[in-house]
Amino acid sequence: MTNHTSMLHPSPQLRVMLSKVPAITLYFWIIKVLCTTVGETFADYINTKLGDNLNTTTVVMGSILIVSLIAQFKTPEYVPAVYWVTVVLLSVVGTLITDNMVEHFNVSLTTSTIVFTILMLASFAIWYASEKTLSIHSIHTARREAFYWTAILFTFALGTAAGDLIAEKYNLGYGKSVALFAGLVALVALAHWKFKLNAILWFWAAYVLTRPLGASIGDLLSQPRQIAADADPGTGKGFGLGTTTTSIIFLAAILAVVVLMTIQQRREPVLIEDSE
Repeated sequence: MTNHTSMLHPSPQLRVMLSKVPAITLYFWIIKVLCTTVGETFADYINTKLGDNLNTTTVVMGSILIVSLIAQFKTPEYVPAVYWVTVVLLSVVGTLITDNMVEHFNVSLTTSTIVFTILMLASFAIWYASEKTLSIHSIHTARREAFYWTAILFTFALGTAAGDLIAEKYNLGYGKSVALFAGLVALVALAHWKFKLNAILWFWAAYVLTRPLGASIGDLLSQPRQIAADADPGTGKGFGLGTTTTSIIFLAAILAVVVLMTIQQRREPVLIEDSE
């Protein structure tokens, strides 16, 4: 018979088996950045294919996301393909939500960034009030999983708004934006490993920051070398690969990393780091 106390406070090994999310390894962060990059470029690609109609694109991709989420909720454990497809789709839909607010409802990037920051923090507050933890290693009930995916959607929408705000409105440029957000991620990681920043806090801080990092990488690679003839020479430049090529490259990279991550996790024991 299962011990009730052990289910309330499961061991690290049991938490791995129960959790619906992957272990936090280097592979996790690599694929997270890849997914956020695809979210930026693939959203633009699909929108172009659907006739530059953000409403239609959002409805189509939102419908696909709902199907993916249903599949994710129905799986009894972490299944890499289902999980990461859901992350990619959330990244795409998060991008589309922000783009809709800016282009169709004339909501400024500054306001969008503030709104999604508030929504994200509110989702964390409600999650913590309900479950007394924000640890992703505790995602083994439908309610906690619902909180988890809701928070992630808001991080993606926020990351798109913040990334565009820094790169475009404040004319920092895509290359410098990549360097800025990469530096912020590095600082958060350093604060955790060197100065013992709370594991849950550092995870979500890094998770939020990797979204605008990925979005900036996507824009840097896909956008034209010069967006406009009168653009400042030091800002707004991309590599000109286009959304199609960039999306294909990163989707292929995601597939490769998911395979490698799955192989490694089957061969090696997973260590859980948590401080609740």
